[in-house]
Amino acid sequence: MKSRGFDGARSLHREGAPPAESIQAPLPMSSAGSAAPELRIAGTDRARRCKEAEVYSKYLPLVGSRVLELGCGGAEQTVAIAGAAKGVSITALEVDRIQHEKNLSKRNLPNVSFKLGGAEAIPEAEESFDIVLMFKSLHHVPVALLEQALLEVHRVLRPGGFAYISEPVFAGAFNDIIRLFHDEEAVRRAAFEAVCAAVKAGLFEVVEEIFFEAPLKFDDFADFEKKIIRATHNEHRLSASVHAEVKRRMEGHATDSGIRFQAPMRVDLLRKPA
Repeated sequence: MKSRGFDGARSLHREGAPPAESIQAPLPMSSAGSAAPELRIAGTDRARRCKEAEVYSKYLPLVGSRVLELGCGGAEQTVAIAGAAKGVSITALEVDRIQHEKNLSKRNLPNVSFKLGGAEAIPEAEESFDIVLMFKSLHHVPVALLEQALLEVHRVLRPGGFAYISEPVFAGAFNDIIRLFHDEEAVRRAAFEAVCAAVKAGLFEVVEEIFFEAPLKFDDFADFEKKIIRATHNEHRLSASVHAEVKRRMEGHATDSGIRFQAPMRVDLLRKPA
């Protein structure tokens, strides 16, 4: 699909169509007429520490909702939500074919449909979802396709539906290790700026911006290599010297129960205007 661009975003709304029954967020939002929260790429105060599930369970009405997850990866969050939210149905897209084939082998998930595809060309009908989830996946969309991806999110959300965009903040000990061989500062900033542009264009309203630190654990350095360095969607080639330095720094965070970090995260919780 060819992008219409954010300049034409308002034309995507159906003029004269009666608004669908709006989804109500479980936490208070800005009152009518008040200024929306200003989006920030990083928090300035100390963030709370919690698992991501505590955040989305608190802010999203998952029970009984039609949910689209974009860039589901190994489907850890997919499986967790499918098992915890009564009546939820999830369509989980993954662009990496190898990982998608692995996801198809998962069993006992009658309320989950795994599909191959990227955020910039979602193979679903207009206004077919209540919630769209992106867990650390927006910055993996090619920069040239970020605008199109957010137009697609807008297209498939029903009026009043939520977009939950969770992105890693470019900070912290784990980030400093990763940037030794894969510096994502530019793509993460581009993803954030694309969200800001989509809000400015009127595609979404800002409900809330949440900063938190999520626990991150690897069994050992071999586990880190498998999940990060050799990930099929972005396999890295490290020189011997860089590999040694990464290993040294990772093992500096080793505990009796594995290698542990607290990773700073930002969630931009958006809503499609009703």
